[in-house]
Amino acid sequence: MAELLRVERLRAGYGEAVVLQDVSLALNEGETLALLGRNGTGKTTLMNTLAGATRHHGGTIALGAGASSVMLHKLASHDRAAAGIGWVPQERNIFKSLTVHENLTAVARPGKWNPDRVYAMFPRLAERKTNLGTQLSGGEQQMLAVGRALVLNPKLLLLDEPLEGLAPIIVEELLRAIARITRDEGLSAIIVEQHPQAILAISHVAVVLDHGNVVHSGSAQALREQPELLDRLLGVARAELH
Repeated sequence: MAELLRVERLRAGYGEAVVLQDVSLALNEGETLALLGRNGTGKTTLMNTLAGATRHHGGTIALGAGASSVMLHKLASHDRAAAGIGWVPQERNIFKSLTVHENLTAVARPGKWNPDRVYAMFPRLAERKTNLGTQLSGGEQQMLAVGRALVLNPKLLLLDEPLEGLAPIIVEELLRAIARITRDEGLSAIIVEQHPQAILAISHVAVVLDHGNVVHSGSAQALREQPELLDRLLGVARAELH
């Protein structure tokens, strides 16, 4: 399996503040990585850094392998999207003054993911394609944010807490969609989520951050099967994990 992403000794943050101290990780094509850790440990900063929204202080980010690899840390954020990064930040960042369909067509790039495939994945969006972003529920906005990232036809999908604050029925719908996008369609992804068991179940690799450092890296399934280790790494009571 070919390597898709390699991060080596990455240091990044906001202004002079360095949040990520010395982060190294790798991800193969077709794999999903669960990025875990307590609040404030650097998970969102790492996602923002991959997308180009922080200040780079050192280290490298390579997308692809060999002669075709792209050094992402040298590119502006819009160039990273063109290189193959699809980013769904916590804020979703949809165009609220545009309709659902305009949101999807405004950013679409050639490839297998187009608005029709997004509508098939999220029928709720098909029913609301003429609605403005402001007229959507939180769950529908999240679906639209994921759809907008997909129509970029990325090589790597970044999902930062995609289930946060959503109703249980929407959480289940999004989890099924994410599993289909990654497991069935083979799109590589990095997912930050506060519900580790749900994400570990659909991931291949697990990385845990603490104080801007990688404190664990390995099989997602193995970590899921070791709840005591997961408790220890996340520093929370086991009852909160289920």
